Amino acid sequence: MEYTYGYDSPLGRIFLAADGQALTGLWFEGQKYFAAKLDRDHEEKNLPVFERTGVWLDLYFSGKKPDFTPPLTLKGTSFQREVWEAMLAISFGQTTTYAEIAMGIAKNRGISSMSAQAVGNAVAHNPISLIIPCHRVVGTDGSLTGYAGGLEKKKWLLAMERKACYNLEETKRNRVCTADEQ
Repeated sequence: MEYTYGYDSPLGRIFLAADGQALTGLWFEGQKYFAAKLDRDHEEKNLPVFERTGVWLDLYFSGKKPDFTPPLTLKGTSFQREVWEAMLAISFGQTTTYAEIAMGIAKNRGISSMSAQAVGNAVAHNPISLIIPCHRVVGTDGSLTGYAGGLEKKKWLLAMERKACYNLEETKRNRVCTADEQ
């Protein structure tokens, strides 16, 4: 049995899904591939995993890098899960490219190359947006390419993260200056 719950974000309603113990889905309402992996039989119910995810989302949308990841169950092919795991390693406020993920997977597999297009397809089918940060994957030239939640949301998310990182760096610099002055 899967369970669902709603979360109101600055970018609109977010739909959460869980198997009872771990998060299995997180989508902006109406996004491409919305609830694609959700069981037909599901029940709306608040669970501890949803409360934990809500804390993560509250931190994230307040411009803070959450220091934990809610428990996740990744429902997809082994290749998709490999791509999603690679996305989990992309730091808050940073970006990478489809080609860089493909090169990393190829290296891990001990092969010479991997299709960036195949990676792009797996990124597009990420069932746990935001936490698995597919919005941080950009084109080779740095362009903002597809995002199932919509490019405007992708722009907003990246700008929010960059601003949060800039503010953190400013705070660190100010602390160092203040400490040096004493």
